[in-house]
Amino acid sequence: MTQHQDPDHADQHGDDHHEHAGGVRGWLGGLLSPHSHDAADSVDSALESSAQGIRAVKISLIALTVTAVLQLLVVAVSGSVALLADTIHNGSDALTAVPLWIAFVVGRRAATRRYTYGYGRAEDLAGLFIVAMIALSAVVAGVEAIRRLIDPSPVQHLGWVALAGLVGFAGNELVAVYRIRVGRQIGSAALVADGLHARTDGLTSLAVLAGAGGVAAGFPLADPIVGLLITVAILSVLRTAVRDVYRRLMDAVDPHLVDQAEAVLLATPGVTGVRRVRMRWLGHSLHAEADLDIDGSVSLTDAHTLAHDAEHRLTHEVPKLRSAAIHAYPASRYDVISG
Repeated sequence: MTQHQDPDHADQHGDDHHEHAGGVRGWLGGLLSPHSHDAADSVDSALESSAQGIRAVKISLIALTVTAVLQLLVVAVSGSVALLADTIHNGSDALTAVPLWIAFVVGRRAATRRYTYGYGRAEDLAGLFIVAMIALSAVVAGVEAIRRLIDPSPVQHLGWVALAGLVGFAGNELVAVYRIRVGRQIGSAALVADGLHARTDGLTSLAVLAGAGGVAAGFPLADPIVGLLITVAILSVLRTAVRDVYRRLMDAVDPHLVDQAEAVLLATPGVTGVRRVRMRWLGHSLHAEADLDIDGSVSLTDAHTLAHDAEHRLTHEVPKLRSAAIHAYPASRYDVISG
């Protein structure tokens, strides 16, 4: 049984040797001018993926802060307490990105003798927190909508309310699209969930806009009714987030990735069969273990070289796969287990 990790590939996981400016200048530089790497490095480097995730969180926080400031300006002009409450809600929810930021930073720490697989699971813990916040948003939106149905209250300053709702929706939706895109690009279920969370905030602001339109059209109950519809939409978003985070916690992977890994291994010269392939996510990185059959007449040195070649092919052809443990068995002594 042999376990390998390609040294050339592992070098990509080491410390970043680029020079960085410190302080605010360095932070802004990291936002506006990310590191330039070879395309393969961008896919294969766990450190670069974490940097992309951190950059996405930073940019998102800036965008949501600008959104909150614009809403506060509307609040100052209109004097609407309802708008102030919605602005505070959006601002506080934006801070849920902080645990994810911490998770990306913690996930970059090297493995230890206690945490032998490293700290990638910190992202999954952040994902659980984000799912809880989405659920809380659904509860708050639903309770508020029911309360307004039972005890209707007039909506004042409809034009300003509509404007604030539009600003809140646009800002949150832009952040949602960005987070989800980067999350899928680097394989981070937690960042995708955080993008879905921003989308729920945008839906809440959209309810403000739609409700104001209904009230202006002479239908006072439009506001709470739209609120109930938005609650249903948030529950739909929650279902998607729960599914993704649950699958990540249960070590689920796309079966297509397993098929791809088996095909790569079978195409490796000297491999006569693939007994089993197991894969799991560690944060936004994939790890694989594979049991292979090889010709029993080859020497130990040749078997080592073959396993090393199989690991090298696997980590370079399967997206987001950072490491692989290859176990080679002489086929002449063991029956090949199909499937």
